[in-house]
Amino acid sequence: MLPLAITLVAGAVALAVWAVLSQADERATVRASLRQLDGYDVANVRDQELLKPVRERTLAPVVKALTDLGRRFTPVGYIDKVRHKHQSLGVIGTEAVDRFLAVRAATVAAIPAAFFFVFFVWKPGGLLGVMGFGLMTVALLLGPDATLNRKVQARQQEVRVKLPDVLDLLVISVEAGLGFEQALDRTVSAVPGALTEEFSRMLGEVRAGASRGDAMRNMEKRCDVAELRSFVLAILQADTFGVSIGRVLRAQADEMRIKRRQIAQERAQKAPVKMMIPMVFCVFPSIFVVVLGPAIISIKAGLAK
Repeated sequence: MLPLAITLVAGAVALAVWAVLSQADERATVRASLRQLDGYDVANVRDQELLKPVRERTLAPVVKALTDLGRRFTPVGYIDKVRHKHQSLGVIGTEAVDRFLAVRAATVAAIPAAFFFVFFVWKPGGLLGVMGFGLMTVALLLGPDATLNRKVQARQQEVRVKLPDVLDLLVISVEAGLGFEQALDRTVSAVPGALTEEFSRMLGEVRAGASRGDAMRNMEKRCDVAELRSFVLAILQADTFGVSIGRVLRAQADEMRIKRRQIAQERAQKAPVKMMIPMVFCVFPSIFVVVLGPAIISIKAGLAK
């Protein structure tokens, strides 16, 4: 009797779910058809709201509330720093900053949930519980900023690595007879990457009416890379004093290539020093246990006799 009742209840629930989903699917089809009609006006406010996608109707208010909360409780100047970091990533507009602030507010609001999970659900007890809650709190507080900083550093490293190769292409194009902006345009179309994206934005600013010097300074501020700053200063000085752009580009390409080689050598020389920490705390204790363990056991057994 009990299996029959369970089967009937499950069938009724499945039928109800099917009816709701079919009705929702029919409404979604109708709304999609209405969106395709140009100039179709809906007088009812509720129907106008239903014409919007589900994601916009459900997630947008939550994101807006979290963004307002994040803007209210963030320190002075923090939002400007976040906006600058997103600009360094090549992201224009306020939507990415608002999403980041919403995530930041959500992670801070999740700290009480982490406390409840550690001490009332997991219940490790003692020092382990305190350490677990501390690690989760640090991850929730510093996780968004650390992720954003890591993305910015990766993009800066990509710009730093690609700069000598892009300068070589610029030298070839300029010495072939193209102007500086035409050479940049040709390089942008030939080489994809973060650096060429910044060059493309700089060319867009020039075409929009900004001077080349201002556009290059804006590019340097967005990227915040020392090698790119040196390149921008060299080009601006060449424009000021009337020096040949091709000669300056060739000198900059050679200098950037030498600097990239020096950075690689510096990192290679730092590697043995960085390897000492895991070797001392991880490798050497294991070796000592394997090598000296049997000898210590034998000496202890001999002294016991």
